[in-house]
Amino acid sequence: MNNRKLAALVVGLGLVTLSACGSSSGSDGSGDSKSVTLVSHDSWAVSKSVLADFEKQSGYKVHVLKDGDAGQAVNKAILTKDNPQGDVFFGVDNTLLSRALGNGLFQSYEAKGSDTILPEYRVDQAKHRVTPIDSGDICVNYDKAYFSKHELTPPQSFDDLVKPEYKNLLVTENAATSSPGLGFLLGTAAKYGDAGWQGYWKKLKANGVKVVDGWEQAYNQEFSGSAGGKKAKGDRPLVVSYASSPPAEVIYADPKPKTAPTGTSYGTCFRQIEYAGLLSNAKNTKGGKALLDFLVTKEFQDDMPLNMFVYPVREAAQVPPEFQKFGQPAKDPEKMAPGEIAENRDQWVKSWTSLVLK
Repeated sequence: MNNRKLAALVVGLGLVTLSACGSSSGSDGSGDSKSVTLVSHDSWAVSKSVLADFEKQSGYKVHVLKDGDAGQAVNKAILTKDNPQGDVFFGVDNTLLSRALGNGLFQSYEAKGSDTILPEYRVDQAKHRVTPIDSGDICVNYDKAYFSKHELTPPQSFDDLVKPEYKNLLVTENAATSSPGLGFLLGTAAKYGDAGWQGYWKKLKANGVKVVDGWEQAYNQEFSGSAGGKKAKGDRPLVVSYASSPPAEVIYADPKPKTAPTGTSYGTCFRQIEYAGLLSNAKNTKGGKALLDFLVTKEFQDDMPLNMFVYPVREAAQVPPEFQKFGQPAKDPEKMAPGEIAENRDQWVKSWTSLVLK
């Protein structure tokens, strides 16, 4: 997601966005507390009725602590792992997973219902330290009205983005602080290889790419095609976002347009998978386990797409018709093995920072 998935558009639309200063769980680790805290990035959202069902059935009151963009939230969770802010962390994705596991962020727990998760999303099967929750494609989105007005064909590939006709049009997120920003960097590394991605970014920088801290700023302030960007008078008609962003622009528009005002450049996509896990020093492990079980249930997985604009990972979970019409996942996204990400990510980000930001 996330970070990202149209969080600003869903304010006031019946979604729960509870917050807490920290875990209010019991301090003895017994799991007797009737309060459980979820730590997440800013794009966490769930329907009130769905969360209420979990709280009624489990007896646990859920508190949500939002900690910024996904990259920031993961880094903070690692720094506070000995005295965590909560019991469960949601929102670490495949670009940062090895960092979280390598730093001992999570303890083992195989969530009930894990056998319903599609096999291609399962990882860490020996230890079950994380549970897959959702998937999405990080892709460049474009403002249809801009390209129509300028009689310009929207870019469809990484190669297109460095062409002169797209100079000063693209805004992306900082790969060091933002999950979609890092995903976009990894997409270029997957496309051009270790020997070629830096040369590509030199061309992209020369072509006027703008870098901002996170998804919220990029999408809802800089991007001319989003509802938020229009209000903020954003002037960049290309943005690194998600293949699931266009349907959100339809769903939350009033009146609803017949077609999405934004499109997806499917030749620029990188597959993202998000996970949740029981924090290693969680104070309420019993409540945390119950919460992880809930995130895999069909009720939550069916509810998730229209709240966080991601795809479910559970077999036979429902995908909204708006997704099928306006936000199809990429048919051939760039992918990268977790081991390759783990081996290269930090050096790539360091090199990217020196190349693009300095």
